[in-house]
Amino acid sequence: MPIKQVTPPQANEVMQQDVQVIYLDVRTVPEFTNGHPQRGLNIPAFFFQAPGQPTPNPDFLKVVEANLSKDAVVIVGCQAGGRSQRAAEMMAQAGYTNISNMQGGFGGGQDQMGRPVTGWRDSGLPVSTDNGEGMSYVTLAAKAGVKG
Repeated sequence: MPIKQVTPPQANEVMQQDVQVIYLDVRTVPEFTNGHPQRGLNIPAFFFQAPGQPTPNPDFLKVVEANLSKDAVVIVGCQAGGRSQRAAEMMAQAGYTNISNMQGGFGGGQDQMGRPVTGWRDSGLPVSTDNGEGMSYVTLAAKAGVKG
């Protein structure tokens, strides 16, 4: 099943229309802490042991499944759109049925045809630095019995 693709303005519009829509930010904790879309939840799909060397988070799906129902409407985003596409594919394979990948991510990137896509931040959309209870990886991982 191909993953639905949305732009940051489209993602924002969907989230404004329905407060039940979940924005899942799969960037690293420091990236998330520095700024993310409002109402974002942080579950990193990858960690970076060294610059440019992503290592999959072995607990990604376990933490996702402990916090999000399989029928939840979820928009998955990262920094540019690549990690979120891979995370969305993993979630779809695990049985999530309403997943969208946010092209361009938070900081901007390219669509599947290589055309530039402006990210969330540069689209002038609402940014939050809240990393509190129920949205930080530490609190979400704890619900899954995983150390965040």
